[in-house]
Amino acid sequence: MNAPPAIDVVDETFLAVPPSTVAAAFADPRSWPRYWPDLVLEVYTDRGDQGLRWTVRGALVGTMEVWLEPVLDGTLLHYFLRATPADAAGAPRAPAPRELRREFDRRARAAKAIALGLKEILEDGREPGVPPRGED
Repeated sequence: MNAPPAIDVVDETFLAVPPSTVAAAFADPRSWPRYWPDLVLEVYTDRGDQGLRWTVRGALVGTMEVWLEPVLDGTLLHYFLRATPADAAGAPRAPAPRELRREFDRRARAAKAIALGLKEILEDGREPGVPPRGED
């Protein structure tokens, strides 16, 4: 039986744009290294405007998901990373508790930075209470 992932990051951020707009930000594999520079991703489920699921290799071994849930006038971006740090050969390794806490914190902060960066770009200065562009 496989050990559970050592890192389990879950994040949610609301973006006031349609799911298709958020999905487009993740659709091109050439954009993935910008978000996750030390990870190699392989799609195992493409759910279109509902998001993507990947297997993860590189610095971590495991799975990752971006689930895009339509909510009110926008999208709730759910992010899940379930992985374990990898050794130089790409095999899971058991880091010390302190290193694991630092890695979890780094990955959680990175997930929020990605979501907030997309929010800033995709909402493009939209004022609260104003419908997303193209839905007036």
